Amino acid sequence: MISAGEVHLPGRPKDIVGLKALAIASQRWYDNFRPSGVKVLAGAPVIEEGMVKEDFKTLSEAGVKLLGEVGLGSVKAGDTAKEMVAWAREYGMQSTIHTGGPSIPGSGLIDKDVVLEADADIIGHINGGHTALPDDQIICLCEQCARGIEIVHNGNERSALLAMRTAFELGQPERVILGTDAPAGSGVQPLGILRMIAMLSSLGDVPPEIAWCFATGNTARMRELDCGILEVGKSADMIIVDQAQHAPGKDMLESIHQGNLPGVGMTIIDGIVRSDRSRNTPPATRLPEIVV
Repeated sequence: MISAGEVHLPGRPKDIVGLKALAIASQRWYDNFRPSGVKVLAGAPVIEEGMVKEDFKTLSEAGVKLLGEVGLGSVKAGDTAKEMVAWAREYGMQSTIHTGGPSIPGSGLIDKDVVLEADADIIGHINGGHTALPDDQIICLCEQCARGIEIVHNGNERSALLAMRTAFELGQPERVILGTDAPAGSGVQPLGILRMIAMLSSLGDVPPEIAWCFATGNTARMRELDCGILEVGKSADMIIVDQAQHAPGKDMLESIHQGNLPGVGMTIIDGIVRSDRSRNTPPATRLPEIVV
């Protein structure tokens, strides 16, 4: 799980000392606490006006490798965001920028001009979180910015399809990554990524294996993760899935292409079985067995 600013807590400190302390503490407790074995890349600070280059150096040296969504705090001007994003990048920290209309209290409109000037590593929820930008601005961002294109569950589905199709038209599907933008006003979606895969494949008429790559390999490469790709030397993190029982389609991929969720039969993290059959997805047609 990748944080886009989980330290945006009620009463969060906005002074620079408190901001850094909270980010470092968050990074530490998720480094020590892995619910059900899940790896949480946490400690993404919401940047505020008044931060200087040394602050990003301090955060990086303490193990913080992500910035919270640029635009959730007081930094909303493109020139200020660009300077801080550059400082973060210099110290190996990845950035994501809020895109679209305001969402949580304190956020505001971040349009294409701000996004382009800020030059963050990821165009966060390009399909809105919750409110999307106009079509021409989404297309402009895909065409004029070479950064990652994040499409999320808690956004505008029509705009999601527009962004994905534009990426294909540009011959750059490798830029598309998936997220949920949760928790948010739309709630928390345990199956958010699987729903995105099914939605983009079925309504966007994309081969399901390609949509699956948006959520796995693309995200792994864009986020510099040690998982998401089955390769010697990578972490043994995977799920075992099959076509849901009684779902239409001749196999799992065809069923997903028709908009259906697969059934998760097992979750493996670091080579250790963390869960058996999912209680959230429909049951899989075939379930894996552990052979001792």
